[in-house]
Amino acid sequence: MSAVDLKPTPVPTAFEVRELFEGMLGRGVEWGDGDRVDPLDGAACATYVDDFGNVKAIALVDIPLIARGGSAIALMPQNGAEQAVSSGLVSPPQFDNMSEILNVAASLFNKKDTVHLKLQETYAPRETLPADVNELALQQGGRIDGTLSIQGYGEGRISVVVAF
Repeated sequence: MSAVDLKPTPVPTAFEVRELFEGMLGRGVEWGDGDRVDPLDGAACATYVDDFGNVKAIALVDIPLIARGGSAIALMPQNGAEQAVSSGLVSPPQFDNMSEILNVAASLFNKKDTVHLKLQETYAPRETLPADVNELALQQGGRIDGTLSIQGYGEGRISVVVAF
């Protein structure tokens, strides 16, 4: 198959995002509509690139989702997640665990007859984003924004954006 035969990378559905988190965390996860995640409010940002290193998609997760999801996957106590949420500071293990979830999230973009994407980097909350990544985070279309509620841990917001 040649590059001209490839389809654009689709924006994942709410069902696909929820299923990914539910499968990774091994517990119930519910999806709800939500506001977009703003990197200026403190969010981790995962960048996904094609084989040429071009950023084609990003995923943004707010501090509550980093803390709660990062704790849930490692079966860390829920009260540690709540301390991170109230302080606005996630622990290195919570961030690393969420980074692993976001690495597996590359599978959301890799469909039949589309360009293969892989995780390039995960930026920590409040880390300065490259200009092209920041611009993509503010893109109005080609995105899905929602809230994930993790059984026993609580909720957080996620935004997934695909470059046009």
